Amino acid sequence: MGRGRRRARRACSASAHDAPDSHPADSANATGSAAAPARGPTLWLAVNLSMGSAIALGLARFSYALLLPPMKSDLGWSFAQAGAMNTANALGYLLGALVFPHLSRRWRVGVLFVVGCVATALLMAVTGMLSGTNALFVQRVATGIASAFIFVSGGVLAARLATSSPRDAGLVLGLYYGGTGWGIVASALLVPATLTDGAHRVHAWQVAWYALAAACAVLSVAAARAALRIETRHGSSAASATGAAPAGDAPPMRRYLFALTGYGLFGVGYIGYMTFIVALLRNGGISAGVVTGFYVLLGVATIVSARIWSTLLDRMRGGQALALLNALLAAATLLPAVVAHPVAAFASGVLFGATFLSAVASTTAFVRHNFPAAHWGRGISAFTIVFAFGQIVGPTVIGWVSDGIGLGRGLIWSAGLLAAGAVLAHMQVALAQDPVR
Repeated sequence: MGRGRRRARRACSASAHDAPDSHPADSANATGSAAAPARGPTLWLAVNLSMGSAIALGLARFSYALLLPPMKSDLGWSFAQAGAMNTANALGYLLGALVFPHLSRRWRVGVLFVVGCVATALLMAVTGMLSGTNALFVQRVATGIASAFIFVSGGVLAARLATSSPRDAGLVLGLYYGGTGWGIVASALLVPATLTDGAHRVHAWQVAWYALAAACAVLSVAAARAALRIETRHGSSAASATGAAPAGDAPPMRRYLFALTGYGLFGVGYIGYMTFIVALLRNGGISAGVVTGFYVLLGVATIVSARIWSTLLDRMRGGQALALLNALLAAATLLPAVVAHPVAAFASGVLFGATFLSAVASTTAFVRHNFPAAHWGRGISAFTIVFAFGQIVGPTVIGWVSDGIGLGRGLIWSAGLLAAGAVLAHMQVALAQDPVR
């Protein structure tokens, strides 16, 4: 009799513990947990899917930081012109994010992911055939569009996979976004090697673009297989993430405006660092070998960041995760701007690499915690759009500032914007706690 009463009390306690939080994504989590797949295959799928983020950001965008010094010198660009190339990439990224919700109503998310991977590889190869500033600008816009298809659709697929394995949800998202580090490491190894081998050629930097295109093609195979497998296995469990539900079911933007604005400032600040940090180090007299080591270390830190922040992404339902990550990024950006020493550079690279893609993952986690599953695509697209706006502004503005008062002070501006983004993100509460309805 006593044992029966104790069992009843434990059952009531468990029920009371599970019931209070009512979040839009919880029903999807409960569905996924009922038949959660084996942990190993799920994480391996996330790693393979992350090759898409390696292509979209690590190879297609961040490799440009290594190519900026030789291209700037060869083509006679100012820092503002050199930064405009990443602005062009971000403009394309914005266009891709804007059209993605419409395209995803016609085609499956996995198909858009594969199309983005193939198109990015081809466009990277085209870059090796160009030397005109205007032609390169157009090419960077086109690459940005293809990259957005990869990144947004990959984010939706990662959210579906995370829901199928709730205990590892933060780790799955971190693995997907942290995959960018593989692209950064590949860029750090490929670009210096191909620049050295082609030093006797006119426009020697073009060979590096061919090498990067080949890397994109190789990674596309693993990424595409994972995307189509997730689409097949987990597409129905998360309903439709492409806006099939009525628009009224999605939270209005005013309810997560602080998170959006904080993320937009993250876009401005982080891209200033990723565009100009190599140029800053080289102008400060740091050797090419040390710079290569710095970039490899940054990429490795990005890869391991998935494990570092996974618990934070699981627990924080408001903007607190983004706030903390923005603040750490501000410190990482400020360090090499005020201390010109290899040790400071490496410390900055480790902290920045271990943090910046987790800031991106934090917005997908925010959407997964606070949006109905049918609106994940719409929510991720909204964050991608403000991210793209920030990246459009960042390279040109920071480049313009750097032309006037120096690269170091340009990065100080980036750090200030990241700090402001941290303050705004901290003001964002979980939508279930938001009194505005």
